[in-house]
Amino acid sequence: MSERILFVDDEPNVLEGIRRTVRKQGELHTAASGADGLRLLSEHGPFALVVSDMRMPLMNGAQFLAKVREQAPDTVRMILSGQADLQATIAAVNDGHIYRFLSKPCPTEQLLGAVEDGLKQYRLLTAEKVLLEQTLNGSVQMLIEILGMVRPAASARAARLQRYVTDLGAALVSQIGCVALPKEILSMAEADQKLSDEERRLYESHPEVAGKLLAAIPRLEDVAAIVTAQFGEPHWGSQPEDVRQWDIRSAGRLLLRAAFEFDRLTMRGLSRDAAVESLRVSKLAFPQFVLKALLTLSRTGQDRIVRQIRLQDLEVGMILDEDLVSPKGIRLVPVGQEVTRALIVRLTSIAGGVGVAEPFRVRVSS
Repeated sequence: MSERILFVDDEPNVLEGIRRTVRKQGELHTAASGADGLRLLSEHGPFALVVSDMRMPLMNGAQFLAKVREQAPDTVRMILSGQADLQATIAAVNDGHIYRFLSKPCPTEQLLGAVEDGLKQYRLLTAEKVLLEQTLNGSVQMLIEILGMVRPAASARAARLQRYVTDLGAALVSQIGCVALPKEILSMAEADQKLSDEERRLYESHPEVAGKLLAAIPRLEDVAAIVTAQFGEPHWGSQPEDVRQWDIRSAGRLLLRAAFEFDRLTMRGLSRDAAVESLRVSKLAFPQFVLKALLTLSRTGQDRIVRQIRLQDLEVGMILDEDLVSPKGIRLVPVGQEVTRALIVRLTSIAGGVGVAEPFRVRVSS
């Protein structure tokens, strides 16, 4: 599919000439005003390139392209104007962050060359964005799979927190720091057993470890800050009543802490309602909208169907409904673990050695 190009000009003759000249360069759209251009951008976007006249009534080219930048920051923006005075040029560059400024009348070869350069710039920007996203996703997935291999119990909690936070509204990586914890301390914490002051201090240091790991990955600065502060003193009371007015770090920390505390209580055997009531009277003083949202959740996996399967039937996305053990009763993977590709590979390898007790129970989407 060819890339979309939008030309905006209040002179019909100019738009007609552009249609004849540029029609083969891509999927061409035209608009006679900035307002119509924004409507097309919303209804038919994304556009690779937007070229606007400068002098138009109600909304000039600089103002229009500034709005284009807000609505579609990846779109390449150009000005085509017959009256390119200095102030207009400065406004367009500063407010609209334009890629190129062309003067009317613009020779056909120069216009076509500028359009092609704009499309190339768009391809370069989007390719770089995809590369960064793939690198980011790959880095996070690697950390999650390492956690699953080294600390399955922490990985299971991370998967539960992720489901809770998604339903409420950073959680997958919140337990990454647990890879540095002694297995005994992690097991005691997971079982909600009493820890000594030193053990508690060590356990509660895992968010700081996770934060340092995540901070090294570009674009995860906010996630790192949320994870690092997840056990800090609550400060919900100082925030606006409308969570949409909260900054991203405060909102993320609230959701992660609420999910963590809800998971801790339900894994001790409390019902959803009892867990929420316990949080309601706790010193954490969660906002009412969070408690109401928690009441809409079901305990992890309870909305799924229980099946008994063999290892060869294990699929990504299933949740273990019981501890996975060896034929001699050695626990291999804890109950509540969500199945990943890495876990299937690991269990297949174990099956060829100490073995896996089969069949076993899993929960699958209903």
